[in-house]
Amino acid sequence: MPLDFFTNFDWSRLLVWRTAVNIIDILIVAFFIYQLMRIVKGTRAVELLKGIGVILILKAISVIFRLYTTEFIVDFVIQWSALALIIIFQPELRRGLEHLGRGSLFGRKRRSTATEIIVDNLSHAIQYMSKRRIGALISIEMETGLDEYIATGIPLNAELSSELLINIFIPNTPLHDGAVIIKDYKIATAASYLPLSESPAIPKKLGTRHRAAIGLSEVSDAITIIVSEETGEVSISRRGNLINDMSQDEVLNYLTKELVESEKEKETQGPLQQIVEAVRKGVSSE
Repeated sequence: MPLDFFTNFDWSRLLVWRTAVNIIDILIVAFFIYQLMRIVKGTRAVELLKGIGVILILKAISVIFRLYTTEFIVDFVIQWSALALIIIFQPELRRGLEHLGRGSLFGRKRRSTATEIIVDNLSHAIQYMSKRRIGALISIEMETGLDEYIATGIPLNAELSSELLINIFIPNTPLHDGAVIIKDYKIATAASYLPLSESPAIPKKLGTRHRAAIGLSEVSDAITIIVSEETGEVSISRRGNLINDMSQDEVLNYLTKELVESEKEKETQGPLQQIVEAVRKGVSSE
């Protein structure tokens, strides 16, 4: 019977225009779901999405077991959730539209070149400040938006250069306290306030800059570079981890790997490859 089915089946029916349209439709939805996962990954929006999942589960349970009161309450919450989500996810929605605007269809070559320029300027500025023990705190926005911390600083929106970075952190200048935040290949702000980590595991010898860098790494995937004012030691914090006492070559290699190479890897991947890679990473992380 199974062999007769496959033998007599009209395979040409699978190639009709409607089938092709359905496949394209599914791929578009999958691509946008993947982009949504990238946007909210590492942000507090993840917890909100978990809450939405709980509400949907309650809805299913109330329907199956006919819990009318629970279903009424859940339906009321769902009715108002669309407006609430727009308000709550406003930063993520804006960042998502910006991400699409500067996505893989526009300016691929420019992005890689800009990233390499950032690494070169950062490396030169860090080396200069480290030798002269000029304290510095520099955060680079990655997938997680840093708008709430950018808002606490002095807006610059300036082209990134090693000279400007060095000048910002010269002691006793108006902008030397706080963090410089780099966004979209530019210095977005200076003198920004970052959240201080309250982790008891942080050594007492580390100062406010290190605590601020670790604090930001606990709530985002930003790369934060710290230059110690006391020792000139260079450290990098990301995802709750702190790498201490890095040499100039180690800093350059780290930034090249995390910024330049990852950017080039994204550019060489098409949408389908990105979706497959996201699924693979999600499975491996579990």
